[in-house]
Amino acid sequence: MSSTTLVQRLGSLAASVSLDTLPPEVAGSIPQRVLDILGICVRATTLDTSAAVLAFADEQGGSPAATAIGLADRLPAPSAAFVNGVLAHSLDYDDTHLPSILHPSASIVPASLAAAEASGASGVRVIAAMAVGLEISVRIGMAGYDPARSQSIYFEHGQHAMSICGALGSAASAAVLGGADADVTAHAMAIVASMASGIIEANRTGGTVKRLHCGWAAQAGVTAAALARRGLTGAPTALEGRFGFFEAFLRDEWHLEPIVEGLGTEWCVADIFYKPYPANHFTHAGIDAALRLRAGGLRPEHVESIQLGVATPTVRTIGDPIERKRRPETGYEAQFSGPYTIAAALLGGGGLGLGLDDFTDALANDPDRRALMEKVTVVGDPCCDAIYPAQFPAVLTVTTTDGRTLVEQVLANRGGPANPLTDDELATKFSDNVDGLLEDTDAKAVVDACGRLAELPSVHDLLTPLRNI
Repeated sequence: MSSTTLVQRLGSLAASVSLDTLPPEVAGSIPQRVLDILGICVRATTLDTSAAVLAFADEQGGSPAATAIGLADRLPAPSAAFVNGVLAHSLDYDDTHLPSILHPSASIVPASLAAAEASGASGVRVIAAMAVGLEISVRIGMAGYDPARSQSIYFEHGQHAMSICGALGSAASAAVLGGADADVTAHAMAIVASMASGIIEANRTGGTVKRLHCGWAAQAGVTAAALARRGLTGAPTALEGRFGFFEAFLRDEWHLEPIVEGLGTEWCVADIFYKPYPANHFTHAGIDAALRLRAGGLRPEHVESIQLGVATPTVRTIGDPIERKRRPETGYEAQFSGPYTIAAALLGGGGLGLGLDDFTDALANDPDRRALMEKVTVVGDPCCDAIYPAQFPAVLTVTTTDGRTLVEQVLANRGGPANPLTDDELATKFSDNVDGLLEDTDAKAVVDACGRLAELPSVHDLLTPLRNI
């Protein structure tokens, strides 16, 4: 491959990165991201969709090489990556990069762990591979970000950017963990460009298919890496070519600079936001605003009407069609409903403010929540538009039954660099996710292994307890 092509440049980066060359804040964030994703995966095993995916993967059989969380027997690495990627994204509790609006860890962590377990890679190599996979995913995502419109072109085209960009990062991580050099890693990314996919209509009108997307990206990445190691090749210009990745997904609207500027010296990984609430990230600032008003004495019976002001591009996800968003049928639909999350913040509460127990099918249909949801409108707000998508801000305006107007602004998301979660809060999130599903000894073993990730000779000690669910 020509050294001037993008996959070659990214392949060279992936093959050259080591723990010693990573900025400390990047390397230090990887064990936390692994712990966060593993906790989410454990909790997601309780879902009906997860049971279906686990049964499907188990039925496929194959050589036992990697752990699928919730299965006692190991699976082939691509199958394990698929299962764990589905679990990681199924609760909408996984981390987010802004302004690309990607969920990077939900595909990169499963792909990397599956590839590492299959190859026997050490924890040191896992940290480097995950970091570079996350970085590549984010940079490919940012290539499709339009700063003039403050919007992802992938999303404008109806594409799930994480499923698409995550495949590229997963392929890079899996390739280097399998011992690939820069050329083979580049071919893995060029191959996986033909496998990337995902549409997001289910965000608007229902369906659980979006839960598959990060698993598909992880599986595609591990598969492409295995094929490249065996001699299959991809187009040298798979990304930037006339009939390449960017032309197919973004037409002529992609940007080169976010991919190449500062490549290898400036890192985006430490800026990825953790999610404190198990709901679509566009709802989080509204939740915080409602929780603040509740702490100040607001009660549901005081509410005459509520206006949730958010960035205009996010209204279509959490407020449109408003009739559907006011009447979610399932806990999963409720995670994408601005009206529901406001009602839940005023009526429920758990975890770090709202927890998984606030998003059940029963509560989505609860008459008290339905009555409060009918009072919520979701509108575009100019103040939020000026900030989005560097943050997902909200302005909550409540008119009370006694004629008062209460306004609460939340302009910086909790869980990001401007308002980070503490180590204790991240530990609480993991504990809440695995409570009742992992034995205390197994949970402690996972926490300990994540804390010692750089010292582990393999990921065996990290993953073995997760087969005991």
